[in-house]
Amino acid sequence: MEITKRLLFLDDIRYPIEAYHYTRQDIFLRKDWHIVRNYEQFVNRILEKGLPEMISFDHDLADEHYLEPDSQEFVEKTGYDCAKWLVEYCMDNYLDLPKFYSHSMNPVGKENIESLLNNFKKL
Repeated sequence: MEITKRLLFLDDIRYPIEAYHYTRQDIFLRKDWHIVRNYEQFVNRILEKGLPEMISFDHDLADEHYLEPDSQEFVEKTGYDCAKWLVEYCMDNYLDLPKFYSHSMNPVGKENIESLLNNFKKL
């Protein structure tokens, strides 16, 4: 029987051990991370397996995501979109937000994700 991994790592290219190298957060040394690479995998994993103990978010989930020329619109959904979905999911299902962290190297994206989730947690 597969042990359900209790930690969810959202990142299009990195692995938890790589996040450990620049964050120095020991949680990234754990072996029970399940890695999802995009919005669709993130949503499907939670719908199939339920909320994990903790989620670590990256913001930029695709190269082409950065910005469409002459536009403020992101082409691909970001870690922030995943965080917004998570808040809606928790509200709709009367669930507490799991622990979270943002290992994103995008300082604005990281701040946006953490602000959204911290504000929801205060409600």
